[in-house]
Amino acid sequence: MLRIAVPNKGSLSEPASAMLHEAGYKQRKDRRELVLVDNDNEVEFFFLRPRDIAVYVGSGRLDIGITGRDLLLDSGADAEEILQLGFAGSTFRYATRPGTAKDVSEFGGMTVATSFAGLVAKHLGENGVDASVVRLDGAVETAIQLGVAEIIADVVETGTTLRNAGLEIIGEPILESEAVVIRRTGEGTEDAKVRQFLRRMQGVLVARRYVMMDYDIRVEHVERAVSLTPGLESPTVSPLHHEGWVAVRSMVPSRDAQRIMDELYDLGARAILTTGIHACRL
Repeated sequence: MLRIAVPNKGSLSEPASAMLHEAGYKQRKDRRELVLVDNDNEVEFFFLRPRDIAVYVGSGRLDIGITGRDLLLDSGADAEEILQLGFAGSTFRYATRPGTAKDVSEFGGMTVATSFAGLVAKHLGENGVDASVVRLDGAVETAIQLGVAEIIADVVETGTTLRNAGLEIIGEPILESEAVVIRRTGEGTEDAKVRQFLRRMQGVLVARRYVMMDYDIRVEHVERAVSLTPGLESPTVSPLHHEGWVAVRSMVPSRDAQRIMDELYDLGARAILTTGIHACRL
């Protein structure tokens, strides 16, 4: 039975469970459940603190897990990402009071406060900077005001919280993070159950990015129409009972669907429909 770690709370929890549900896996109904067995799919889910998931997977106690790239790298665990999941995106950056420093190269001799001490220490080392790192749990914006550190490193979305604290973002991003599937380093994806799990998750990712588009078009305009809707391989074109017309079916990126419908209509296409894709295999 495949043993999978899933975040039990936080910003990763609900999107991860939603994606697993879309992939056809049973998910818990009670947030207090710590273990859930999905016998139909031969999977056992363990709901753990997001920060602990990489440690369990890296130790080999669990086969794979869903966590954030930032948490994976911060943990120092013997695990690696094998699939990006496209949610819980964030940017990890340095911030300080205006005039303190302009770039990480100027941090020498200073103290950096962060909730991701392992990640920051590694980044400073890679840049040849000799600075102290203080680990704090929760919000770190007040660390500078209270004299604990001159610099902070934290997840930045809009930057509003930092500006309200009188701080400015400096230097290049430390890391661009998102939710990822991880496995013990070197294990790869040879296991059949792991490959099946990844196919299902990839199917959900594709289904979320595409819609199925159907439309009718006159034969003389087919080539121009299918250039707008080439699909993943090629569209399906079927003759209609009404001579001179064909029906076309193709997958198109959902973000472009409205524009493509407008262009098809101007080309003479009619009965243009889009439908959501709930699952797929490519």
